[in-house]
Amino acid sequence: MAEREFVITADQVFDGHKVLPRHAVVTRDDRIVAVVPAEQAGGGGRRIDIRGTVLPGFIDLHAHVLLDRTPTQTVLRHGVTTVRDTGGPLVAPSGGDGRLRVLAAGPILTAVGGYPVPVFGPDAALQVLDAKTARAAVRRSAEGGAALIKIGLEPGGSTGAPWSAHAGTAVPPWPLPAAEVVSAVVAEAHANGLGVAAHLSGAAGAELALDAGVDEWAHVPCDPLPDELIKRAAAAGVRVVGTLDTLSRTTGVFTNAVRLVEAGVRLLYGTDLAHPDVPWGIDAFELQLMQHVGRGTVSAAEVLSAATARAGEHLGLAPLGRLVAGAPADLIAVEGDPLERFKLLEYPVLVMSGGRLVVDPPAGG
Repeated sequence: MAEREFVITADQVFDGHKVLPRHAVVTRDDRIVAVVPAEQAGGGGRRIDIRGTVLPGFIDLHAHVLLDRTPTQTVLRHGVTTVRDTGGPLVAPSGGDGRLRVLAAGPILTAVGGYPVPVFGPDAALQVLDAKTARAAVRRSAEGGAALIKIGLEPGGSTGAPWSAHAGTAVPPWPLPAAEVVSAVVAEAHANGLGVAAHLSGAAGAELALDAGVDEWAHVPCDPLPDELIKRAAAAGVRVVGTLDTLSRTTGVFTNAVRLVEAGVRLLYGTDLAHPDVPWGIDAFELQLMQHVGRGTVSAAEVLSAATARAGEHLGLAPLGRLVAGAPADLIAVEGDPLERFKLLEYPVLVMSGGRLVVDPPAGG
């Protein structure tokens, strides 16, 4: 028997795209070696039978666990095996070996005095004066192991936004980077093989991002957007991370989300993990809202794919986020059918990271 070998059978396996009835996932060391019908599962490893569903470990594309010092093992034990930390200390990629996999953007690039400085202080930001300093900041982040570059295009003043709940050191509107600075950030990031995500809440930030070719919106904007910008975002293929739960108190997030989906944008899963109003783990309400804004056009499987297979593809790390041979052995299991009830996902009975059991099913499980 290999050092770490498991044969995990279940009533069903969600492989990142589709449901496979009565299948098994076979892992050896840190990899999945087979996903086969349960009766065909061989191997001499430990056998675990799940009366429920096995899924890939969840990938949260918008977290702040480093800045907030969120306990990463708590996040992992609650079903999230990978987070992309989108604003905080810059660290090299780590984890995926029984620890939470963390990919970091490092400090958010912003105008002098711009967001997030008035809310979270200067340690969360790299303040750039002009295009030259912006390019240098991107290069430093890339050299430090950044997984992406994040830029703040946030004037503040959005009612109900979580960043509006903090005491600020400056009254909105906060300064935005000049258009040439945003363009320089995008050009330098792309030259270093990195994408750019923008924190934005409304039309001013969205227009800056679209004009510069920013790859991703870190939130569905929470102030109502004009139709023109919705259409431009869809036509440009901008990727949009939801964070619908934490923005649910804002005036425009649901209308914007519905219109983005209707325009052809497929939302990705991210929760702004570390905010006090979202769980330290899988957020079932986020999943429910992602399906709700689809108005009958988005299936439960598509929502789960946004947090697994499509998220791994978005990171450029596929087959991370899938249960297929050769993928990292990051997986979770829950009792019952989470495609019928997302809430089950918040209580995994098994969590595996890099082939190491983090949550071990109870005896008989």
